Order: sequence, then C-alpha cells, then structure tokens
Amino acid sequence: MRSKNLVGRTEEIALLEEYYNSGKSELVAVYGRRRVGKTYLICETLEDRFDFDYTGKHKVAAKVQIAEFQKELNRHTKDKSGEAKDWFEAFDNLKEYLLSLKKDRVVVFLDELPWMDTAKSNFLAALSAFWNGWRSKKPLLKLFVCGSATTWMVDKFIGDKGGLYGRVSRPIYLAPFTLLETEQYLNDIKKMKYGRKLVLDTYMIFGGIPYYLDMLNNKKPLSENVDTLFFSNNAPLKTEFDFLFRSLFKDSMNYRRVIEYISTKMIGLTREDISYNCKLTGGELTKILNNLVACDFIRCYMSPGKKQRAKVYQLTDMFSLFHLRFVGRNSGTDEHYWTNLGKTGKKNAWSGYAFEQVCLNHIPQIKAKLGITGILSNSYAWSKRAFTDSDGTEWAGGQIDLIIDRNDDVINICEMKYSSDEYIITPKYAKDVKDRMSMFRASEKIKKDLRCTFVTTYGVKRNPNSDIVAYEIVLDDLFK
Repeated sequence: MRSKNLVGRTEEIALLEEYYNSGKSELVAVYGRRRVGKTYLICETLEDRFDFDYTGKHKVAAKVQIAEFQKELNRHTKDKSGEAKDWFEAFDNLKEYLLSLKKDRVVVFLDELPWMDTAKSNFLAALSAFWNGWRSKKPLLKLFVCGSATTWMVDKFIGDKGGLYGRVSRPIYLAPFTLLETEQYLNDIKKMKYGRKLVLDTYMIFGGIPYYLDMLNNKKPLSENVDTLFFSNNAPLKTEFDFLFRSLFKDSMNYRRVIEYISTKMIGLTREDISYNCKLTGGELTKILNNLVACDFIRCYMSPGKKQRAKVYQLTDMFSLFHLRFVGRNSGTDEHYWTNLGKTGKKNAWSGYAFEQVCLNHIPQIKAKLGITGILSNSYAWSKRAFTDSDGTEWAGGQIDLIIDRNDDVINICEMKYSSDEYIITPKYAKDVKDRMSMFRASEKIKKDLRCTFVTTYGVKRNPNSDIVAYEIVLDDLFK
C-alpha cells in the first residue's frame, strides 16, 4: 500500500510491488544520488514485509562490518551466540535463518551495499554465492538492495562481470524531485504553503532532494531557513558538500577540484579545458567525469560539429552550485548572511544561472509546452569565439545557453530569464538575441528554421521588442 508520506515515485513503487509479487526469486537494485530518498522509498513501501534488513557502516573494517551484520542477524534469531568469521559464513547464517521461517517468500533489504564491500573482504563473492545458491530454491527470496555510491552500484554490482553477471532482475534509478514533486512535498507533506515562485526559489537552493527539503521549518520564512541550515553556528548543511564527496568517492579531492572548476563556466567546459586546469589526464579523468555524471552532479552534451573528445561538461546540481557560490566562500560570522544579502548583484547573478539549471532539469516539461514531446530532439548549449565566416563577415562571438535541435527541421533558441515580474526586452537585448541567432546560423551552416523561445518566471511584457519571441514558456509550465 502506498504511504501517505510518499510524493511522486509512482512508477518506482509499482516496480517494487511487481517484483515482490512475482512468482520467482528477485534481486532488485535501487540507486541514485545520496539523500534522494532510496532507503525511504523501500522502507515506506516494503518495511512491514522485511524478514531481515541491514545497513552497511561507513568506513569500518571488514571484521567490524561482518560483526555488525551478525549482531543484527542474532537479534532476529534471538541467539546471541551466533558468529561469522567472514562474509561467506555470515550469508550462510542468514540463509539458515530465512529457511527456518517456513514462509512462501522471504524479504531481505541490504542498505548502503557499497560500504559493505571493504578491501579484500570478498563481500561480492559471498553475496554472489548466497544469491546463486538460492535462486531456484523455495521459499522465494526477494532481495532488495540500494546504495548511494552510484558508480559502485552501476559498475561493480549491476554491471558485475563475475558471479552476479546478469543476475539483477531490475535496476531502479531514483531521480531528484521535479518542481511539481517539490511543490507537493513542501505543501502536502511539510505544510509550507508556498506559492510557485517560492517553490522555485527553494528548488534553486536545495534541488529536488527530499532530505534537504525535509529540514525546512514551516514556521520560518525561506531566507531564515537558509540562514539556519547553511550559515548559523553548527549549521547542519554547512559541511554537507564535503561529506557528499567523501562518502561517494575515494579520491574526493580530485572530484571536488573538477566540479569546482566546472562551476566557474556557466555554459560548461570541455574535457581538454578540465584536464589542463585540474592537471588530470587519461583514464583517471574519464572515470571522474563519468562518475560525476552518473551521480547527477554534472551533465554532458555535444554541440553541433563537435568531435567526441570535445564533449562539454556542465554543473547541474543545484545544491552544489549554491554551496560553491555562497557557503564554501563564506568565511564570515554573519548568521543572517542570506537574509542580509538582499537583491545584490552577486545574488542576482546566481539566481539567473540557477534558473537556467532548473530549466535544464525540466527539458521534458519545456518540450511538452512546445508540443514536441514525441519529436526526437537533441538539447545542448553553444558557444563560439570571434570568427570570420566564408562571406568575410566578422562575428564577435557569443553563446546560447539552451538549444533544442528538433528532428522536424526546427530549432528552438531558448533564452531563460529569472525575474520577479514580466520580463522586459530592451532594444539592445532584442538586437543581441537576433545577432546570436544569425551568428549560430552562419557558424554552424544551419538550414533549419530558428524559433526564438523565452522561458521566464512570469512571461514577457508586450512591447515593440517582444516581437522577436516565437514561443513563451512560463514558470507554471515547468510544474506540469
């Protein structure tokens, strides 16, 4: 039965129930960014059916991990004398306990699976032996596992080339909340009574991460919540960014260097740029970039005419962006920093960029408003240095933050503008937009029809300059 405290996740809940109710043993792996709600989803859906569950311990030796696993098993068996010298014996003991229950199906939940796989512990080999030795036996075994170290889950577990090869019945990826789901969580669960502009402002800071949203106090305004969570003495989220990287990646300093550098260029950076400035090369850099993409910190896109080695990497994690812009650079003692920042240039610049990232996280909603959901398209940003085209025309260079290149011979050139009111297009800005579109066409030799598309909070104010706009998308459209 669906929990009244769960927002969204309809498809994921249905999958968990489907594999629980199937007529065979199943191994289901749930993965996604840390704090996104994997454990909560599984527990809210299946906890009353667990026959055994265990959560891996962070950075403890194999001996301790196995002892803690056995201690939890002893609690279930009510036999305090149970021991296990290694993971093989620990899983043998688990198997013995589950068979003693005399049930048609048994349910096991192993949380933070990557933390159990300590060096030289043979954890995966033991888990493989446990699963492979059971699959055809009765009772049915429903084994649900999850972990926040997304790269480990994808590469070493779901993509295991050893005893677990092809054994995972279904991998379930859990994404952060959309704007709509964030609105539902804030207002239905947290009783915040936020309008959509305030939901947007919250999303631009915390992203769609339930763990962070749950920390908001519905008796405080947003600015005070931000001050309390990030800038007060002992603020609970002041060190969260550091913890995220330490808990996810072994070489966390290199990961941080990469993401901090990527955050300096709004449109993103090529691998070559990142390699040169971060002093990382070859397989090490490839691994870092792939892992950051897999963990939802950055996205990778290709501009037209670019070769594979010129992929562009762009920061899209809202929480990381906020930390790098304000928390990590704030060495002061102002406990009301965010409230006192007001409408400064620094805050306005961040708001504009953060809104662009929100739009990038809601491209399906933008496409739905444009009526092109079923049309194949490629979304990317574009930039060009000053150049002279084949006709001898000199172009100053520029960038476009979002292009939706459609398979129906149309390209949407998107301008994304965060504003507290209708956005006013000035004569100069209208000219800049037209020039960028012309430059894009000349540089890339585009034959498709270009449509100027504005994505704004409250729409574009009608004036003589607004004629450049072919399509409008407003904040409400991103909540669909």
